[in-house]
Amino acid sequence: MRWQGREESDNVEDRRGSGGGAPGGFGRGGGLGGPGFRVVRGGGLSGIIMLGAIALVLWMVGINPLPLLFGDGSVQTTQAPSASRTSAGGGATAPRADDEAASFSRVVLKETEEVWSGIFQAAGQTYKKPTLVLFDGQVKSACGFASAASGPFYCPGDQKVYIDLSFYNELDKRFGASGDFAHAYVLSHEVGHHVQNLLGILPKFNQMRQSMSEAQSNAMSVRVELQADCFAGVWGKFTAQKGLLEQGDLEEALNAAHQIGDDTLQKRAQGYVVPESFNHGTAAQRSTWFKRGFDTGKVEACDTFNNPI
Repeated sequence: MRWQGREESDNVEDRRGSGGGAPGGFGRGGGLGGPGFRVVRGGGLSGIIMLGAIALVLWMVGINPLPLLFGDGSVQTTQAPSASRTSAGGGATAPRADDEAASFSRVVLKETEEVWSGIFQAAGQTYKKPTLVLFDGQVKSACGFASAASGPFYCPGDQKVYIDLSFYNELDKRFGASGDFAHAYVLSHEVGHHVQNLLGILPKFNQMRQSMSEAQSNAMSVRVELQADCFAGVWGKFTAQKGLLEQGDLEEALNAAHQIGDDTLQKRAQGYVVPESFNHGTAAQRSTWFKRGFDTGKVEACDTFNNPI
């Protein structure tokens, strides 16, 4: 993906190095689940706290909870992009190793802002841009505390996308889904959840799931996640039309979608799959719906609720 030198979004909170306001002062704590692209929905905070406590204990005793916890998915302070930070004494500190990843993420966010602003404008609506939060270890959101182990997520409560940039390395090394467009898929999927929120899809789902069984909620969650994949594909279509994609980029995104399918993750984690527990979609489904969005470039092609998945 040709992203170097392109404009970066300033709708970014850089909380790296701040500790994220985590309780107890631990520099790196628990999580909500394993690497994946999630939307943290309203309600269910007791489960979040419980999983967070479990993962926190694992981190404290030196065990990485990522392989064990595969699962789902604030005062605004805008910080302009910077290659270095300022120390408490006022002097500039050395650039961080993940500053390039931060710059990349800002560029991708800017590209999503342009695409979705245009799509909303064409429909006679105004796109409200989300905020991207960069953090280390763990972070506080309107949906509760989360850690790097939870993977990137979107919180509808504050309309922010959260990511610990170390997830890109995890995606590369542990899951074999390397490449800048695979990384861009991470963010564009979460932005897809923001689009769902603006369109009223997430609020409706959150209301409906209160009266659903766990199996029904999981099944509906799959459709929500696949639509976010499709929206990511729509963004990819317009990005390709700008001439920003390089040979092999589409394959990178499709591979990433395959690697984080529920069946792929469960096989890797426990050696077998439990279909009734799926809440994101299979590898084939995630790849298919991303490709559908990419091929059509149309929001209406992403109706996962009234079409077979």
